[in-house]
Amino acid sequence: MTQIAAADHDIARTFALLGGRATIHRPVRNSLEAHDALMEGLPSLALLHLTREVSFLAAGGALDKAIGISLRTLQRRKKDGAQTVLSAEQSNRTWKFAEVLGRATEIFGSRDEAEAWMNRPAIGLDQRCPIDLMATPVGTEAVEDYLTRIEYGVYA
Repeated sequence: MTQIAAADHDIARTFALLGGRATIHRPVRNSLEAHDALMEGLPSLALLHLTREVSFLAAGGALDKAIGISLRTLQRRKKDGAQTVLSAEQSNRTWKFAEVLGRATEIFGSRDEAEAWMNRPAIGLDQRCPIDLMATPVGTEAVEDYLTRIEYGVYA
């Protein structure tokens, strides 16, 4: 797979995890379209869809760690209507979380395994849970690097 095809696959996988056109209301087929959507702010519907798909996001402050928004705030936005959008930062964090979860799903073979991995202390992350590291760009990069090591069989 070429680099461009791999990037487009990652974008399509992430877009689908966020509900696709049903929640984002526009095509996102490549990195430039993703950039534009994130800069404008993803609709709150995309994050609501993700929290319905990924059950652990609604428990124990995981949503706040991963995205930087509390479940209560998200529920309030749901009441305010479908037209509300996330900030650019929340949109980026939402996209990145979905991207990492999608990649973990492919590596581990199922969404259940990927979700369990995100909530389990990892040797290669100094016994930290991947979800706890998603709060910062540097932590997210560490999680992505660890996923690459797992993918290639280098765990430590």
